[in-house]
Amino acid sequence: MPEQASTIAQQVDALFYYWLGITLFFTVLIVAAIILFVVKYRRRAPGEIPRPIFGSMKLETIWIVIPFLIAMSLFVWGAKVYFAQYRIPKDALDIYVVGKQWMWKMQHPTGQREINELHVPMGRKIRLTMTTEDVIHSFYIPDFRVKMDVVPGRYTQMWFEATKPGRYHLFCAEYCGMNHSRMTGTVIVMRPDEYQAWLSGNTSQLSPAQQGEQLFQTLGCTTCHLNGGRDAGGRGPQLAGIFGKPVQLEGGQTVVADENYLRESILNPSAKIVAGYSAIMPTYQGQVSEEQLLQLIAYIKSLSPQSGNAAMTSANAAQAASSPNGQRR
Repeated sequence: MPEQASTIAQQVDALFYYWLGITLFFTVLIVAAIILFVVKYRRRAPGEIPRPIFGSMKLETIWIVIPFLIAMSLFVWGAKVYFAQYRIPKDALDIYVVGKQWMWKMQHPTGQREINELHVPMGRKIRLTMTTEDVIHSFYIPDFRVKMDVVPGRYTQMWFEATKPGRYHLFCAEYCGMNHSRMTGTVIVMRPDEYQAWLSGNTSQLSPAQQGEQLFQTLGCTTCHLNGGRDAGGRGPQLAGIFGKPVQLEGGQTVVADENYLRESILNPSAKIVAGYSAIMPTYQGQVSEEQLLQLIAYIKSLSPQSGNAAMTSANAAQAASSPNGQRR
C-alpha cells in the first residue's frame, strides 16, 4: 500500500481492510461449504434417491440478518468516510488547478504558478478548485488517498491535509488520450517555515484575485456591475458579497452563488437571470480561458468578507502557512 501521508488516509485504509477481510472470510467460508457438501452429500450409488430436506426458519433468519448487519456497517462506515473526505473545510487554503493534455497547471492564492508540481505546507488544509481545458481528467494522489474527476465545463473540488513532509506522486487516473501515462506530477509537502521561505522567493506575480480584478476592468464589467446594483445605476447585479449567498432568479427560483454558478453566468449569462434585471450581458465564451475564468471568480470571491482566502496577499499566505495551528491570523 502507498504511504499514509494525509489525515484521511488511515480512515480510507481501515475501511478498505474491513471490506477486504469480510470478502476473504466469506470467500473461504463459501468455498469450504461447497467442498464439504460435495463430499458429504455426494451420490454413493447410481439408484440412490436423496432424502428430502425441509427449510429451516432459524437458518434462513441467520443468513438474512447477518449479511444485512454487515452491509449496514459498510454503509454507515463508508458514509462517514465519504462525508469526511468530501465536505470541504471553510478555512482551507485555495489553490486553482487546470488540467490540459497532458499537464497539470496550478496557481496559488499569492500568484505563484506551477506545472506538474504542487508545493503545499504540512498540517494545513488545502482546497483544490479544478477544471479542464479539454477532456475529462482525474486528479489522484495515492499517498493522500484522494482522487477527483476534473470535468470540462464545470468546477470540482477536493481537499486534503498532508501530515508528512516529502515528495508524493500525482497521477491522472482517467484515460485522457495518447500521452495519458505521462500526465504525472509531484506534490511537495514542506514544513511551514520551508513553505514560507518558498513563498517569499516566489512573490513576483499577482494573485489570482488581483489578475481577475485587472481582467474585470479590461472586459468592461465595471460599467454594469456597480456597488449598490440597480440603486446605484448599475445594469447588472452587485457582485460584492454575492459569493456563497442565495440569489433570487426570474421565475422565483433560488440558487447559491458558488463557483459553478459564477462560471455559468460569465459564459452563458442568459441561463439564469437574476430577478429584476434584463438579459443584456454578452457571453464571454471563447473570449476568456479557463485560467482567466478562475481569476475572475477569485476576484468576485475576494469581494465577499467570508472568502478572505481568495484575496490573500503574499505576506498573509506566508503567515498562514507558518502559523503553528495552521490557521490564518
